[in-house]
Amino acid sequence: MSTDSWTADEMMSVAAARSLREGQVCFVGIGLPSVAANLARRLHAPNLVLIYESGTIDTKPDELPLSIGDGILADSALSVVSVPEIFNYWLQPGRIDVGFLSGAQLDRFANINTTVIGEYDEPDVRLPGSGGAPEIAASCREVIVVMRHRLRAFVEQVDFVTSVGHGSGPDDRRVLGLRGAGPMKVITDLGILEPDPDTAELVLTAVHHGITVEQVRAETGWTLQVSADLRITAPPGEKELTTLRSLRTVGAAS
Repeated sequence: MSTDSWTADEMMSVAAARSLREGQVCFVGIGLPSVAANLARRLHAPNLVLIYESGTIDTKPDELPLSIGDGILADSALSVVSVPEIFNYWLQPGRIDVGFLSGAQLDRFANINTTVIGEYDEPDVRLPGSGGAPEIAASCREVIVVMRHRLRAFVEQVDFVTSVGHGSGPDDRRVLGLRGAGPMKVITDLGILEPDPDTAELVLTAVHHGITVEQVRAETGWTLQVSADLRITAPPGEKELTTLRSLRTVGAAS
């Protein structure tokens, strides 16, 4: 297996995995968040506690789930509880360290739209909706957003706020009574954005290996500020890529 090159999605998955720390409790979604969380658990955070919205707690799947109902999660969990218990006991009281989110649109204050594109009453596109995302955005101690960086998705203002990021500035979460710190990282296939501590507006803090600032700005719908300490993400290592590709192979075969 060659590991001397990688795809943009692989770089995004590795960057997301690196952001997780040993011993954290992580609320995981199906898809790339599950890949990233399980990659972190296999590489550097063996005691990462994975909780899925389906009700599985301390989940350690040997195979990655392709959907909530494929049975893999329940078979590999320490405990399985009802979905209301996940939200009432774990999420709303602030017991989750990290929540993963994605969306169709994201704006400069990390507000997320998964509801409609266009006007709400007469939308151009009606999206899948919120699911548990608003609760995750409100209550997790911090949120990591993972999504592909495209001009149509990274907009100055979302068409509909499904999940509150930082509202319109640094005080909005406090005024709204939201428990968690909100999105602290937005990890894309081009780089990493983080909220400015004073304004809460997203700032480019890292570009992935081989990506330029100009490429990121071209795919961003607002005047993107760049950190004075801009970093270049380390490319995926051989062990990271080998483990990641093994996860995907097993998951795809499920």
